[in-house]
Amino acid sequence: MDVESAYEMSDHQSGHAHDGSHEQGGSSTSNRKLAAVSAVNLLGFGAELVGGLLFGSVALISDAFHMLFDALAYIMAFAAAYAADNYGESDTWSYGLHRLEPTAAFLNGILLLPMVGYILWESYQRFLDPIEIGTGPTLAIAVGGLLINIASVYILQGGEMSLNERGAFYHLIGDAGGSVAVIVSTVVIELTGLRIVDPLTAALIAVIVIWSAVKVIRGSGAIFLHRTPLDADTVRSRLLEMDGIEGIDDFDAWQICSQITVATTHIETDVETMTEADDVIGRIHKELAHQGVDHATVELSSTDTDRSTHLNRHTH
Repeated sequence: MDVESAYEMSDHQSGHAHDGSHEQGGSSTSNRKLAAVSAVNLLGFGAELVGGLLFGSVALISDAFHMLFDALAYIMAFAAAYAADNYGESDTWSYGLHRLEPTAAFLNGILLLPMVGYILWESYQRFLDPIEIGTGPTLAIAVGGLLINIASVYILQGGEMSLNERGAFYHLIGDAGGSVAVIVSTVVIELTGLRIVDPLTAALIAVIVIWSAVKVIRGSGAIFLHRTPLDADTVRSRLLEMDGIEGIDDFDAWQICSQITVATTHIETDVETMTEADDVIGRIHKELAHQGVDHATVELSSTDTDRSTHLNRHTH
């Protein structure tokens, strides 16, 4: 029996590391973290918005809207993660609904952009016509917002974060920076009377928001555009060091979401029996798993096989 015929049989036994479920350890914990952070930030938004309106601080209002959009981002991330973990596991959806994770993260990044426009517009208006703010209450509310950010970071930290959790973390860093900026500007206004510091601080928060948006959009965009999450050259060199592997015609890797990495590869081998082919396949899967691949499809062929008959015009 030649290797190709042997592999047609063994492929269904050991060639795939895909069981159709893709259940990720800690998914429910991740969902609970996102839900808790959402609730905490909605409370923080309400407090900062009321305080900003009552005491005239555009910096506090801008930080409040930053917190609102973050809360909406966390809610969207939670909904996507919950749906991915609980629905769509069937032959119709090969990877369930895990693709919702980068979709939600991308939308979260986009949603930050109109908030930047609002903050900059309000800052410009206050720059032209500064108004007096209630520094004492504004300072107290800003400190409360910072404590909420710290509590949210504490909830999220620990273990490897998913794309949605990283997106939430970046949002929180921006929130914390915004709260610190509001605190500093309020103290400066109290000590110097320079009311123009308030809109300048709001503009600084806008810059932080843009940084957060770019990080989230880049991370989710890399998944959508199938950027290879691995060092392909390193993987190829490791595989070529194995006994029984004579060449690698094709290797592709991409991500379904931040927690599921998929790879396919076509290997040329000089082994002659199905037992030897199974051994090669097992070692390949072990190495790919070590490189961070969750689901791999491995195709073997003899070194004298005409590979061009298996490739399309895109060489896949």
